[in-house]
Amino acid sequence: MPPQPGSPAGGAAFAPLAIELSGISKSFGAVQANRDIHLAVRRGTIHGIVGENGAGKSTLMSILYGFYEADAGEIRINGRATPIRDSQAAIAAGIGMVHQHFMLVEPFTVLENVILGAENGPLLRPSLARARTELTRLAKEYELQVDPDAVVGELSVGFQQRVEILKALYRECDILILDEPTGVLTPAEADHLFRILEHLKSEGKTILLITHKLREIMAATDEVSVMRRGEMVRTLTTAETSPAELAELMVGRRVLLRVEKTPATPGPVLLETRDLSLTDAKGVERLRAVSLEVRAGEILGIAGVAGNGQSELLEVLAGIAPATSGEVRLKGEPLDISRTTNADDRRRRGIAHVPEDRHRRGLVMPYQTWENTSFGYHDLPKFCAHLGLMKGDAMREDARGKIERFDIRPPDPNLKAANFSGGNQQKIVLAREIECGPDVLLIGQPTRGVDIGAIEFIHRQIVALRDAGKAIILVSVELDEIQALSDRIVVMFDGRVSGTRQAADTDERELGLLMAGIEPDKGAAA
Repeated sequence: MPPQPGSPAGGAAFAPLAIELSGISKSFGAVQANRDIHLAVRRGTIHGIVGENGAGKSTLMSILYGFYEADAGEIRINGRATPIRDSQAAIAAGIGMVHQHFMLVEPFTVLENVILGAENGPLLRPSLARARTELTRLAKEYELQVDPDAVVGELSVGFQQRVEILKALYRECDILILDEPTGVLTPAEADHLFRILEHLKSEGKTILLITHKLREIMAATDEVSVMRRGEMVRTLTTAETSPAELAELMVGRRVLLRVEKTPATPGPVLLETRDLSLTDAKGVERLRAVSLEVRAGEILGIAGVAGNGQSELLEVLAGIAPATSGEVRLKGEPLDISRTTNADDRRRRGIAHVPEDRHRRGLVMPYQTWENTSFGYHDLPKFCAHLGLMKGDAMREDARGKIERFDIRPPDPNLKAANFSGGNQQKIVLAREIECGPDVLLIGQPTRGVDIGAIEFIHRQIVALRDAGKAIILVSVELDEIQALSDRIVVMFDGRVSGTRQAADTDERELGLLMAGIEPDKGAAA
């Protein structure tokens, strides 16, 4: 029997079904991505879909949106059997999708992106005029204000996401699929997104929300379906479940939803910055006299809304961006911060870096796992033969050990990085950087787009490194993650340090004020 939908609160409990998937199966070669999936989603509700990376969530939504065609099964939209062989058929059926990685043409304007593929005839001018009028109406109605003449590549990710939603609404979608929509958003942008989704729901739209963030599922959805290893495990009424139950259904075992660590015992200062400043090519000050230090056996969390200098700070410390002024010292010795070619020198001196964007900076996606686990360290004696020739067999054997210790799945050193799920891609980067034995680990967004089982594993690795006497600088837009992992927290606002707190002595309210550039009244702090 297929799992039965629960009963959302209010009138939606008796609403007809907007989506029915029956017996959906899909294979890619020997890999069974979806197996006999049954899913029922009521009209005018927000329905969450959760599961580990590789559970089959995105494949299922790609079938619903026409990117893939199912090997077996039936799709019914609003009670009618609806074959969906491509995205045009999905759009015609009233389905829109906002992908985790946006499908926008960056050199085009917002207006041009919205009408792309939906032009009314061969002449663009009438299409643009009609689209401008409709875009203005939609933006006002759904709080999706964005300049129609802005170039998409110059917009923040939050505004680019608005463009994707406007594209779907312009095509008159009644069903909207969002795949990990908050993975690249600031907390404020995420809050705004969920206000938009509630508005869409109130207008009778049906929302399918794919996310690994259980707090968002609990706060935003009416029902939630759990997938594991390509199968639909269960569908629950959100109000009648809990994060712990969902996590156990996702992983197939009990999952610790908190970070277990003993109090830190900090040693000597390993890395420090003094008055570190950076002005970019456009004359914008990205870092303003940043001074901080991190000690051996300590996790220093860097909190702040994205775009306030945290990324630039990591890049300067990692040697991939030059600073304008100031200094950086490692174990009391100065580091060259004037050039962009010092990443290799940083590695040799004991600084490892897990970049924020694993696709652009952490991995070479078409290359194999054993190559990716060696990059940056390929000139170590254990990997080099006479005259600097690399020892491929030694690299493969080293990769097998990292795969086993970091539980990378599938355990194949010859598989290309592009063929792994996001969580396993992150483990490849972590394995490479942690196992080099650094004194200092710089780590940006360690669990972005990562499922709950992998999050638990990654957090344990970071704490274990701290307990081994290493210094960690952690940048994350997830304030919960910063609070759970950090021993001390530095808050950045507008490129400067707006406050430093002991993690045990602060709270979300105080940190939130500092993130907005406001020094809280210490007497009023909780």
